[in-house]
Amino acid sequence: MTWRDELGKIIGSEAIFDDDEILEEYSKDNSFVPTRKPDLVAKPKSSTEIVNIVRWANDSGAPLIPVSSGPPRFRGDTIPRFGGVVVDLSRMNKIIRVDRRNRVALVEAGVTFPKFQAEVEKSGLRILMPLLPRISKSVVASYLEREPITTPKYHWDYSDPMLNLEIVFGPGEIMRTGDAAGPGTLEEQWSAKGAQKTPAGPFQLDYHRIVQGAQGTMGIVTWASVKCEVLPKIRKFVFAPTKKLESLLDFTYEMVKRRSCDECLFLNDFNLATILSEGAEIESLKRDLSPWYLIFSIAGYDRHPEERVAYLEKDIMNLAKQYGVFLDFAISGVPLKKLEESFTKPSPEPYWKLKFKGGCKDIFFLTTLDKVPNFITTMIKASESVGYPSTNIGAYIQPVVQGCGCHCEFNLPYDPTDMGEVSKIQEFFTLASEALMNIGAYYSRPYGPWANMVYNRMAEYTATLRKTKNIFDPNNIMNPGKLCF
Repeated sequence: MTWRDELGKIIGSEAIFDDDEILEEYSKDNSFVPTRKPDLVAKPKSSTEIVNIVRWANDSGAPLIPVSSGPPRFRGDTIPRFGGVVVDLSRMNKIIRVDRRNRVALVEAGVTFPKFQAEVEKSGLRILMPLLPRISKSVVASYLEREPITTPKYHWDYSDPMLNLEIVFGPGEIMRTGDAAGPGTLEEQWSAKGAQKTPAGPFQLDYHRIVQGAQGTMGIVTWASVKCEVLPKIRKFVFAPTKKLESLLDFTYEMVKRRSCDECLFLNDFNLATILSEGAEIESLKRDLSPWYLIFSIAGYDRHPEERVAYLEKDIMNLAKQYGVFLDFAISGVPLKKLEESFTKPSPEPYWKLKFKGGCKDIFFLTTLDKVPNFITTMIKASESVGYPSTNIGAYIQPVVQGCGCHCEFNLPYDPTDMGEVSKIQEFFTLASEALMNIGAYYSRPYGPWANMVYNRMAEYTATLRKTKNIFDPNNIMNPGKLCF
């Protein structure tokens, strides 16, 4: 009996796909990870079906590659290394519960940001979102991969805003983490005013940290409870243009420490022009912009929103005067509504990183704000050494964990149909990644070639990860070949 026949008995033949066209879709993405078709694609609809698929894989030895976001994909973590079965969770797209009182929601793995945002806002809540996620991006996948949110004042831990999880680990055993572990079913917990909001546990271990950033190598997450916050009644965006990023850093540290702003991020002129333009006018808009912008918002909520915005604005203006920072409330030629939507909504099509040339390669890592200028200098030197125009490098700096650290990201657009340009961007990506790591870039999410760079330097950590893998996936069926497995 073939794998297709065996899986068909588990979840139904109509949920198993082996057409070449469908398999081709999962064989590649916008990364430089070598292409490889899966043998099958399975689209389960429930946790029970996933448990049965995982138990079947243990018996058959079939690799399982979890996928919950739709294309375009960018990081190579869902491309099979050894064939196997892609477990596509996109059909598990229910928003199970939205709890206004406790500011928490519980969603299945296939729920995307547009659907989640629309539903949560009906309850007067806002979602904590990364910068302009693509419309096909899974909320659960984004939080599992620790993609940074744009509101550092609500970011208390690198695992935020993810809370409780339901996980099917490698042996086919199902676990609920945090409050959701029990006692009682979810419904019984809700009736007792439980909200699945405490992430630690069961007992003294944070099991959710085992699967966060694991690229599907430890287990499959079926649903997650996630933090939400109150939806602002008033939101006012402020822009601080500058020629030198360094001139804004002390002001930003102080403002974020006071928790005065909601959204807070840095963009260089290229990325800001790309986000605000319709595509063709990126270059012309860029010429009218300053080299760098600090972008932040001031928000008023249910109680006295106008008063709150007024006093925060006054405090921030005084702080800006103290640090010699110029603040503006608009960008010339761009409607205010478009400015607000550009930093509070998912990306419209085409996805913003693909607007300029159709392809984009990202380099991102964790550091602190004060070290970012040195990374920028290193990035420019690397671009000059390979002949890539530094003016086409996008930069996005996101304060995280109350401003204690930051996500530093460089975006490298290229034409995927030009093989010469593809070769150049591959060389640039490798050279720059190594140069940045050598001066302290911390690749906390080591995709593709970063994995060898990271794990070759950390023998004890790698050995510990492999021991952990042997506990939670002893037969190595979960996305084998990724990370150090």
